[in-house]
Amino acid sequence: MELNEKVANFTLQDDQDKTVSLTDFAGKPVVLFFYPKADTPGCTIEACGFRDTFEQLQAAGAIVLGISRDTPKAQRKFREKFNLPYTLLADVDEKVCNQFGVLKEKNMYGKKVMGIERTTYVIGPDQTLLQIFPKVKPEGHAEEVLAAIKAHQA
Repeated sequence: MELNEKVANFTLQDDQDKTVSLTDFAGKPVVLFFYPKADTPGCTIEACGFRDTFEQLQAAGAIVLGISRDTPKAQRKFREKFNLPYTLLADVDEKVCNQFGVLKEKNMYGKKVMGIERTTYVIGPDQTLLQIFPKVKPEGHAEEVLAAIKAHQA
């Protein structure tokens, strides 16, 4: 996926078992953050960072969506446990992970496995790709994304 390229629409189930499509948010910037697994240490730091900057992101007009391969039920538990004010999407069949190319070979306890590489995409109101944050470090990431959204609005 290249910068300034139109992002193809996708549809997934959210943590409330509702169907959500990217086109539902046309006209608003979308922060799409992919994380490996709900309720794991790094993912919790990242998700809570977006929670803590959520009001500022909302004030900038942004929609925040988190995506992992977890089930809607696991996403709901994660959202409720940490009081996350935004939608979590369940990409159980990895369709959207493959669309964005975030599945990478990882080394887990000496075994090679395919997993989500923590990556964030900022999608513009016209659904073009404005920015990619690859190999995200969870600490301070939400502030970095907020700064990017404000920079694109300037």
